[in-house]
Amino acid sequence: MDAKINILMVDDQAGKLLTYEAMLEELGENLIKAHSGMEALEKMLKNDIALVLMDVSMPGMDGLETAELIHAHPRFQNIPIVFISGIHVSDFDRLKGYQYGAVDYVSVPVVPELLRAKVRVFADLHRKTRQLEMLTNRITTLRDEERRHVARELHDSVGQILAAISMNSSFVQAESHRLSPETARRVADNISLTDDAIKQVRTISHLLHPPLLDEAGLASALRCYIDGFSERSKIEVTLEIPERFSGLSKEMELSVFRVVQECLTNIHRHAGSPTAAIRITQDEACLRVEIEDAGKGIPPEKESLLRLSAHTGVGLRGMQERLCQLGGTLQIQSNGHGTQVVATLPVARTPIVPPPEVDGTGPPEAIGGTVACLSRTEPNLAPSGVLAPKRKGGLQLRTPP
Repeated sequence: MDAKINILMVDDQAGKLLTYEAMLEELGENLIKAHSGMEALEKMLKNDIALVLMDVSMPGMDGLETAELIHAHPRFQNIPIVFISGIHVSDFDRLKGYQYGAVDYVSVPVVPELLRAKVRVFADLHRKTRQLEMLTNRITTLRDEERRHVARELHDSVGQILAAISMNSSFVQAESHRLSPETARRVADNISLTDDAIKQVRTISHLLHPPLLDEAGLASALRCYIDGFSERSKIEVTLEIPERFSGLSKEMELSVFRVVQECLTNIHRHAGSPTAAIRITQDEACLRVEIEDAGKGIPPEKESLLRLSAHTGVGLRGMQERLCQLGGTLQIQSNGHGTQVVATLPVARTPIVPPPEVDGTGPPEAIGGTVACLSRTEPNLAPSGVLAPKRKGGLQLRTPP
């Protein structure tokens, strides 16, 4: 947690960048310089930036436009931006800057002590946020391990005891002709109750942690869960899923399973939909999970709250945390005709080394690395590799990696 953080300084004048660097040098952080908005976007894509110090007035793409493009991307939407300006200092211009994503303003001439104090606050906040994320990830991991342990104990201990009781009761029932009619009836009732208890234990065990997920993989576990869910809830659920996946870790498979589980639970409790559709697709860049229903949708009064992650429910927050750990995003779109939840997870390509006899250009070079994952409702990358303008419309919840 004491590692240096990356601070991006953006100004078209090299002399000002050197001045800011001298002012902030004693903080001991990693200072990255960019001379234009376009260069700043390229630096953002290549580095894990914790704070942006940016001039408002720059030729070409100014600071306001650059800030809008930065916050349009799910990876960067929560990165604080501090504007430095000697011109746009009126209340109206400050308000406009805040609307474009600024968290603070510094006026020119810059007071070194003031700039260092502001940067130090954001650096400390960034470290505490990272520490909280690490703690949250650890809690999620421990919770999954405990669920797996409880599920195993229910199946191997309680389940086996109930199975033994059922077998003993069957032997007694075989001699029921020697018992009174009332006693024979109660023995039959005990066998029925024991069978129901075994089914309940099996269901709870599978909901806590599906054994098929470890034994047969994601596709089999989801089919088994959805069959049981449809039987219990009377909701018709369709599933489109590849038979095999590539590059998915156990953590990713579990996260996808939990997202589907939470969405179906919400549909059953709140949507009032007779149907649900699940589509899971994968390409070389990402895994995409879509869950749709034909219910009443999210009430309008709750939509504005859902845009703020602090007001999301426990289930939504849990999904966001899981996806966040893996660099994924969560989006929700809803209207009066239903709700769509879209989760995307980046998938690392498997490195491929072309044979020397095929390549013919010298030593082979590995092809691969993590590929950025973009869904149809996320901002796109422009052909030059920088961020493109934000699309409008739709209720979207995104989790920054």
